Amino acid sequence: MDSPIWAELSATERSAVDGLIQKDHRIAAVQRLRKAFPVGSRPGLYEALEVVAERYRALGRRFERYPTPPLDLLTLTEEVTALPRRTVAIEALWDGDTDGWCVDLVALTDDPPAEHRLAIIRHGSDMRLFDGSVPPWPEAQEASTVGRALAEHLAVPFHFASPDEPGLESPRWRTTS
Repeated sequence: MDSPIWAELSATERSAVDGLIQKDHRIAAVQRLRKAFPVGSRPGLYEALEVVAERYRALGRRFERYPTPPLDLLTLTEEVTALPRRTVAIEALWDGDTDGWCVDLVALTDDPPAEHRLAIIRHGSDMRLFDGSVPPWPEAQEASTVGRALAEHLAVPFHFASPDEPGLESPRWRTTS
């Protein structure tokens, strides 16, 4: 069933929005939809997101992001051993984008200090917050389990300052060690 907002769009604008959706450009589709209306009668951000999500479903596409595949300890070990410097710690840290929260698993090296992203762990978008399916955060649980196992295998510390709650301000390993 089409929303009243969708029904008000011209055929040209509908086609343009659907074209962006086919390319999986969600934010651009929302922006295009909103800009198709005069300033005083533009749908709000959440209304536009609902329309775009509805169009994803109507076009047979998935609006929610697929979870990342489970991490493999052997593959991660190979990645770390291929790094040009000695690994001094494995760290998990929260990150986020327009899809929501995710956890980066990184190897910290020395001489000079650097960090190397090993994986981005995502188990869904922040829509989970609205339907009550988080916490616990499964990406944090996976990062903790795999990160700790990798660190133990490499005989280095593992650090995840905030496994229970997403945030960008958590202390980093280098500042706490």
